[in-house]
Amino acid sequence: MQLSVIIVNYNVRFFLEQCLHSVKKAMASLDGEIIVVDNASKDGSRNYLEPLFPEVNFIWNTENTGFAKANNQALQIAHGDFILYLNPDTIVAEDCFIKCLDFFQQHPDAGAVGVRMLDGHGAFLPESKRSFPSPVISFYKLSGLTRLFPRSKIFGKYHLGYLDEKSNHEVNVLAGAFMFLRKEAAMQTGGFDEQFFMYGEDIDLSYRIQKAILPGTGKHYRNYYLSETSILHFKGESTRKGSLNYVRMFYLAMSQFVQKHYSSSRAGIFNILIRTAIWGRAFVSLIKQFIQKTGIAIIDSLLIWVMFWLSMELWNYLVKKDTVYDPLLVFPSFAGFSLLFIMISYYTGLYQKKFSFRDLWKSGLSMLIILLAIYSLLPESVRFSRGIVTLGSVMSLTGLFFWRKILLGLEILEPSSREKEQYTIVVGSVREAGIINDLIVHAGQASPVKGVVSPVEEPNTIGNIRDLLPIVQATPVQELIFCESDRLHFKDIIEYYQQMPKQIKLRIHATGSQSIIGSDSKFYSGEAIGGNHYQLSMPVNRRLKRLLDVVSAIILLLLFPFHFIFNPKPVGLLRHIWLVLINQRTWIGYGGIAGADLPPLKKSILSPAGLPHSKNQLPVEAQNKANEWYAQQYEWLTDLLIIRKHYKNLGI
Repeated sequence: MQLSVIIVNYNVRFFLEQCLHSVKKAMASLDGEIIVVDNASKDGSRNYLEPLFPEVNFIWNTENTGFAKANNQALQIAHGDFILYLNPDTIVAEDCFIKCLDFFQQHPDAGAVGVRMLDGHGAFLPESKRSFPSPVISFYKLSGLTRLFPRSKIFGKYHLGYLDEKSNHEVNVLAGAFMFLRKEAAMQTGGFDEQFFMYGEDIDLSYRIQKAILPGTGKHYRNYYLSETSILHFKGESTRKGSLNYVRMFYLAMSQFVQKHYSSSRAGIFNILIRTAIWGRAFVSLIKQFIQKTGIAIIDSLLIWVMFWLSMELWNYLVKKDTVYDPLLVFPSFAGFSLLFIMISYYTGLYQKKFSFRDLWKSGLSMLIILLAIYSLLPESVRFSRGIVTLGSVMSLTGLFFWRKILLGLEILEPSSREKEQYTIVVGSVREAGIINDLIVHAGQASPVKGVVSPVEEPNTIGNIRDLLPIVQATPVQELIFCESDRLHFKDIIEYYQQMPKQIKLRIHATGSQSIIGSDSKFYSGEAIGGNHYQLSMPVNRRLKRLLDVVSAIILLLLFPFHFIFNPKPVGLLRHIWLVLINQRTWIGYGGIAGADLPPLKKSILSPAGLPHSKNQLPVEAQNKANEWYAQQYEWLTDLLIIRKHYKNLGI
């Protein structure tokens, strides 16, 4: 067997799906195998991928053993003369493996080969070729000198920026996202060192390959960077690069490498630099995480309070001059307005993972309506000004708008990819555009497809693919979805990626796949569309469901004496009220055994059909369909209607 491709997967099933399609095409003329080790993914990877790729050897771990150990697990059963360690968030060209094998044949001293990697915009990834992180080189990188002088032979050594990315070179370090090794070199080194859980293992293996001896020659193996083939690496998909855990694990891995391979004196110097870097980056990450998780809400509330105070001053200066308001009335009211906005925003989705200005407008409008409604119900003696309430709300929303603009500019907030109506062009046939349209609609989104650029001449298209760049420049396109096929190969798509303007979002869909993938930033997770879309998986709906559970439980508790008259199982109902309040149960949930792909829920009192668990005798197929429907079409009003209609079953 010529080649064994080893891939470690962790919760990136759609990216792995596209990757496997490209790998299959690249192995079409080779005798090879594909081994996927799944590190206990919780995204339904097994149920989704196994039926699609019966020829792949899947290994399903029950715990996350780490990148290094999982790769070694596959190495022990690999049969190929060559081993390729490949990330699941990559796309390879059809001739990629052939070119690598040809290079090995031409360079008998090659122990490992890496290739030219491109990100989700088609830009070159500098980690395609690197040097070892000596204390001096690490200092240049950690101090920012490498970023300031990337092509300097002194300061740019970490990424070897002075070496032409479009020429072949002997290098020290290859990226673990694509490491093509001779099997004998892999076995001689023992594979990855398992003390490295996620980061640094590629540097360590690259180092040990160069220390290994080429059999029969007495010479050392060499590592090469091959520029003659390129791959896409959607860097940032598996790990949030700005997280404190990433900073800690990455730099500690560098420290492990230095302690293992350098002298104690050099290791000591490096460790001082490492600790300094960890503390510095940790401080920045902590501030960023505080703003992302808690600080935004706190600053929002302070901003709203200030805006209402300014609105009062402006109102008094421009409209009702010399009016004096009681501070004991005004300032608690402003604090109440701020708190009300935070509560409304939490349940309307403003503080969910990805920010959308639509959520901001929705929260602001909801706050204004509720404030005016509350104002109209207040006694005359505690009303101070409807004008201030309206002006304060408008000024607050304006201030929040510019505050969000700043956070987006600093990349503290992650923008929603569907913030604006997309103008999308499908690069493929008309039939493939229909498939793309169906995938997007099935995922619960309005289709943004506005036209088709086809690789062949056919009607009902914007034009031919040979004119793609002029078409992109002449239209307001925001997104291109490339459809791999017999007429548009992965190699062609990778070339087009490098030609497109950087502001255009680029996506890929392989023939026979059920997903679309892409990545717009190395700092955020990639975008993927595929599989079933569940309304119940949306954070805002899960919060609303929990709110409904608590509110309805409290109401039922307050009405408890009446249950002895109207409910056949009042004691059971009281017990269920308590379990819901402590978040051990939910009123409405799945009946029977829920499918692994469904969003997780607490054990329920009633099924979507309104039946209690003890009396749910529906056929399994009917239960599964009801559960699927409930997760896909969930609305909080559905829960309320089921509770009202099946009130008598709540205590069973």
